[in-house]
Amino acid sequence: MRRVGESLALAACLIAATTAALAAAPGTQDGRWHYLGGDSAHTRYSPADQIDASNFNDLEEAWVWDGASFDARSGRSTPSYVDGVLYTVVGPRRYVVAIDPKSGETLWTYREPNTRRWEYSMRKDYGKGVAYAEIDGRGIIYIISPAFFLTALDAKTGQPLEGFGKRVPVDGFPETGVVDLLADLGHPYDAYDGIDLERGYITSSSPPIVVGDVIIVGNSAEQGYNQSRIENIPGDILGYDARTGKFLWKFNVLPGPGEFGHDTWEDEAWQWTGDISSWAPLSADQERGIVYIPTNGATLDFYGGHRPGDNLFSTSLIALDVNTGKRLWHFQMVHHDIWNYDTPTAPVLLDVVMDGKTVPIVAQATKQSFIYAFNRVTGEPLWPIVERPVPVSKIPGEKLAKTQPFPTKPAPYDIQGLTHDDLIDYTPGLRQAAIDILKEWDTGPLFQPPLHRDNEEKLQGSLWCPGDVGGVNIDAPVAADPNSGVLYVPSRTNCTTRVIAPGRERDDLLAEPTGSRIARYAALRSAGVRRPDNLPLFKPPYSRITAIDMNTGEHLWYIPAGETPDRVLNHPDLKDMDIPNTGTGAAPPLMVTDTLLMYASTASDGTPHLFAVDKSTGEQVGKVEIGARVRYGMMTYVHENKQYVVLQTGSLHTTLALP
Repeated sequence: MRRVGESLALAACLIAATTAALAAAPGTQDGRWHYLGGDSAHTRYSPADQIDASNFNDLEEAWVWDGASFDARSGRSTPSYVDGVLYTVVGPRRYVVAIDPKSGETLWTYREPNTRRWEYSMRKDYGKGVAYAEIDGRGIIYIISPAFFLTALDAKTGQPLEGFGKRVPVDGFPETGVVDLLADLGHPYDAYDGIDLERGYITSSSPPIVVGDVIIVGNSAEQGYNQSRIENIPGDILGYDARTGKFLWKFNVLPGPGEFGHDTWEDEAWQWTGDISSWAPLSADQERGIVYIPTNGATLDFYGGHRPGDNLFSTSLIALDVNTGKRLWHFQMVHHDIWNYDTPTAPVLLDVVMDGKTVPIVAQATKQSFIYAFNRVTGEPLWPIVERPVPVSKIPGEKLAKTQPFPTKPAPYDIQGLTHDDLIDYTPGLRQAAIDILKEWDTGPLFQPPLHRDNEEKLQGSLWCPGDVGGVNIDAPVAADPNSGVLYVPSRTNCTTRVIAPGRERDDLLAEPTGSRIARYAALRSAGVRRPDNLPLFKPPYSRITAIDMNTGEHLWYIPAGETPDRVLNHPDLKDMDIPNTGTGAAPPLMVTDTLLMYASTASDGTPHLFAVDKSTGEQVGKVEIGARVRYGMMTYVHENKQYVVLQTGSLHTTLALP
């Protein structure tokens, strides 16, 4: 299973410490939305019940907050609502903004001073939100900036926190309130310029999480498909005192000599390669003091010939003790990841009932359309996870793992692998066209490896399914109802192909590559796959929502997400057919309340809508038009006895409420 508990005795003590259930959803009581995912369990659930099936269609725009003046574009930041104020980050400078929840008025902003570190960051506009904590009765906002500074601000005033951190020796920085995170990673760096790019690079795209009195800091690196060189620094996890910013501990995601997992790095690759960042948000069991870290792959997506071995702790879920930073348990979901199957969303914590007993669990949704589910204290899988043989690589120098871990439950929620049975079959002609297209590609089961250009088979490349934007991904995190133990999984049917070419070709396209030695191979670009008469290659649904009962591991229902696009409905070959709803092909951002499952997608003509679904049956019970497409998550809060829904629509926060 390649999963190890570091201390069974400690785990047993943690189990005995508390039996508190998560059904109360700490973080969303009394109309709050405390964390990025609502609660620290990242359920994206709220007990708010003012908006229900009977009045959902009456929702109207209450106010819109426009971040255009902050150069906001991505729309990936979910606000937090605490003590009558909305807090979020916005734009590539990652301004911290406090917003009046009734009117949308900006109350205060904070901007970090300029550095070269900020200018270089490729994750600038991808800040997903803030962390909030009450320290000695005082509300504090914490953020990680693109330049990799940790800042603590007074929630009422936006002023840097007195007595927190140390003075940063760069003009414009405040005397207090900031921690330079590079100082604790252990690599040479300059306060203004950061780490030398030949050594590596690190930034951030998610907020920290506060558990008790400890701030846990994740990170992110340059996207692997934009890399051409084999060196980088590892994305080690850092812990800090929430009051003072004092450095407490570091967990090495790339184990050195004497550390568990070191033997999974062959040919001394641990000395110079890196990444393994936790760019997805973190989750935490506040009662037990455990933080759950999802990680991505090691340096260079799609080729790993320079890093033989399974490469712990890449593409893994790691449970850490928040007070010590010690590993309690871990599970690696992909050995030697070369599919860009990085773990893209926060793990979800639930308490479920199995064989009459309450079991604390953590469920991790993945791009490969699997849910990996564990007892969140011991790390034991809820249902067996078996190692199965997978295809070998045909790329020179690549050495893949012979097996990969396959959960036996729950069943996959979207496409895995590609066969003729998965192809469009509205008409014999369309089906044959799809079959002919596949002749150009190397296809196979889940974990079909990439294939290099100029291969002996003279194929265009490999087509693997799900692709790195298939299954569950960053733009549509899963949600869960902690009362029922049901997980709601948004997904899209998608395959990926990349032109894998000599690393020199990719390197020549990069202005400032990270590292010093050019990889033998690298991903040059997406290759693109022909469509049969401009229709999707696959059978529908092209996007869906799947409800999974985590008490039993069984699927309850699934529905297409959104409506059949007009290009399908009006296609000349299909105009006389009764086409069932296919879904749009875009994964739907969603959340759960006491009364509804809400998700964002588009109608057939492309008009953005917010949809309401009965949680038990999947039946659509409401639909309202909105002004723009939702880009990431959504949230809800109750202010002055009125429930609001906030949608992240590009540079805007569009807020809906009942009349």
